[in-house]
Amino acid sequence: MDQFNQIVKQEMSALDQVIRRDLDSSVPLINAVGEYIIAAGGKRIRPLLTMLCGKLLGNDSDLLYKIAAMVEYIHTATLLHDDVVDESGLRRGRATANAVFGNAASVLVGDFIYTRAFQMMVESNSLRVLKIMADSTNIISEGEVLQLLNIGRSDLTEAEYFKVIESKTAKLFEAGARVAAIISGADASQEEHLANYAIYLGTAFQIVDDILDYNSSAEIMGKNVGDDLLEGKVTLPLIYLLAHGSQSVKDVIIAAVDDPKHADIAQVVDLVKNCAALEYCSQLARDYVAKAQAELEHFPVNNYRDALCTIAKMSIERIS
Repeated sequence: MDQFNQIVKQEMSALDQVIRRDLDSSVPLINAVGEYIIAAGGKRIRPLLTMLCGKLLGNDSDLLYKIAAMVEYIHTATLLHDDVVDESGLRRGRATANAVFGNAASVLVGDFIYTRAFQMMVESNSLRVLKIMADSTNIISEGEVLQLLNIGRSDLTEAEYFKVIESKTAKLFEAGARVAAIISGADASQEEHLANYAIYLGTAFQIVDDILDYNSSAEIMGKNVGDDLLEGKVTLPLIYLLAHGSQSVKDVIIAAVDDPKHADIAQVVDLVKNCAALEYCSQLARDYVAKAQAELEHFPVNNYRDALCTIAKMSIERIS
């Protein structure tokens, strides 16, 4: 773990310098909003994944850090837009950018960060990198719209839930791994193994986030427990409960999903915590982590492979 922490500290320090340098604008408001959300920190797992995939393949170029920062920009822009759509007031334990600067500033600066990310992609001089990132951001947008359409749907199926995860969350994980492989000169097999690792990790990561929404605290999550339900989002724990709960339990959940603003959120949280829903979700997340780690067995053992394995393991330790 000491080796892992040392690698992460070193890589994230270098990444932060690139993120701040390349986001600079002549417009003060853009710098203010950008710095506000960057300074909030966060796990930065997506750019870290990109960097480690490149390092695993022997890449130590400046371009790798720029590509990793580009991946983080896309994620950051998504967060800015998400918080406006969700009318969120809290993220990572502090006020969201839209709560501080207003919705208009958040949306427009999100657009700026998106377009800056594409400027950085051009520096790769790779049409494949451009295509993968263009296709991926398009799919991510589709995932966001799918999630919007699914709000208030108590009939949401597990398959539909995973379709949203695949588009909204796992796709950026996959894209980061693929572009790292491409600029590192990986062969097709190496690229696929890293892409699969990233997809499995991204899926597990989102499932864990959805578990924590019912089984954590505002201090740990940086947002309020039950916020997903309050926004009308039906995630895997509720889908399980709606499929396996008693009729009286289903009635409570359906009523809460239909009218979340007047629902007893604490009651729903208790219902989820007192059944097998969270264990079912936890086991699924563990299964995806195991699949992710298996993909790394196709690479030689070194510190970077170990670090990628550790990230997968840590993604589910948040619920242990």
